[in-house]
Amino acid sequence: MILKNISKILVLVFPFLVLGQTAQTKEVNQQVQTWVSLNTVTKFSDHWGIVADVHVRENGFFESNNFYFLRGGVTYIPNSSVSLTGGYAHMWLAPTKEGWSTYADENRIYQQAQLNTKVGKVSVLQRIRNEQRWQEKMANDEPTGELRFTDRVRYLASFNIPIFNKKNWPLLVVSDEILIHFGKEVVYNTFDQNRLFVGIRQNINPKLSFDLGYMNVYQQKYSGYQYDMNHTIRLFFYLNSVMKHNAPKVPDHHSGDE
Repeated sequence: MILKNISKILVLVFPFLVLGQTAQTKEVNQQVQTWVSLNTVTKFSDHWGIVADVHVRENGFFESNNFYFLRGGVTYIPNSSVSLTGGYAHMWLAPTKEGWSTYADENRIYQQAQLNTKVGKVSVLQRIRNEQRWQEKMANDEPTGELRFTDRVRYLASFNIPIFNKKNWPLLVVSDEILIHFGKEVVYNTFDQNRLFVGIRQNINPKLSFDLGYMNVYQQKYSGYQYDMNHTIRLFFYLNSVMKHNAPKVPDHHSGDE
């Protein structure tokens, strides 16, 4: 119920976040990227587990790096429908200015709640995540020693839709995630980005699955009038395992992104 109410609020305020930021002429930078990740959940007791993700996003088709990303945490799973997770993440962000070679560091602490439900044959995953982010500022290809702090809220809705009668055939996946952030330096872009994904979900075995498809990442920059439109080939692997033999099944895990 809480996640449903949050989704309604975000739908109502989304147009104001996008349109109410700045009156300058809009500039959109079109890009092609490739995004690969491994997302794991390992249960070590009936209600507790460890999550760990690794992500690599590349410009073009593995032409140059965009970022490397690691995330870990502890998850509490009261039942097969609900999970609560908190942890730490680190990003190494590649420079975008020509001639620069130094990566910028970003540290994060995050908290999230996830709800898995079914509507008929369609599996529905909803997730709300809150992130505290410390981003390293760069100048002349060197760290300045200053950090930009923002608090980011993310809401994800993902739908696994059967399109074949056979259970071992792929599912259609449609998902969307909206990200908004707040902070002293967030003046023109409370709306951070939106991520729309369409693809297939395929089980390799009972523990390992993957989704493959197209993700559109539409991101507003700090200037308020500059945007990135990333056309992304996304391949995410999901590994769910249990260390305790009689522990309940791990609920579906969708990292969604960095």
